[in-house]
Amino acid sequence: MSEKRYILSAAEAAQKLHRMSLQLAENLSGNTAPVILIGIRNNGVVLAAKIEALLKQYIPNPLKTIFLQMDKQHPTTVNLSEEVALNNANVILVDDVANSGRTMLYALKPLLEAHPRSIQTMVLVERMHKLFPVNPNYVGLSLATTQESHIQVETKDGEVTGAFVV
Repeated sequence: MSEKRYILSAAEAAQKLHRMSLQLAENLSGNTAPVILIGIRNNGVVLAAKIEALLKQYIPNPLKTIFLQMDKQHPTTVNLSEEVALNNANVILVDDVANSGRTMLYALKPLLEAHPRSIQTMVLVERMHKLFPVNPNYVGLSLATTQESHIQVETKDGEVTGAFVV
């Protein structure tokens, strides 16, 4: 196995999450609709919870975090962790790494039957290998990598401990 080349430390990841939450809060300014953060299992759930905690400081909107589960290799079934009122809500899809855009595209599936006020996407690390027409609205770090490289975000006890390239 290849050696880990860290691209984000725990402190840098925390700083990126804080910046993205500030950007989101700024974009929601004056918008009082509920905010539903949907973390894509597994690490997206950790990131969504961190963003919710940060957002509470900056916006008065009702906030709720749920998670979305799917097989990322064969995303035929996409399930939300619970039924929530998505109509007229600001929905934020959160994942750790955006590679091709495929996961984000399929994650939209359960949202298409509702009528959210807005749907936005947020990732901690974005790779430049888009095969699907999904560009995240909020990105912690954009990185050009080879197709063979893989980026992994490490989490432990609800905290991001780093991100590395293998």
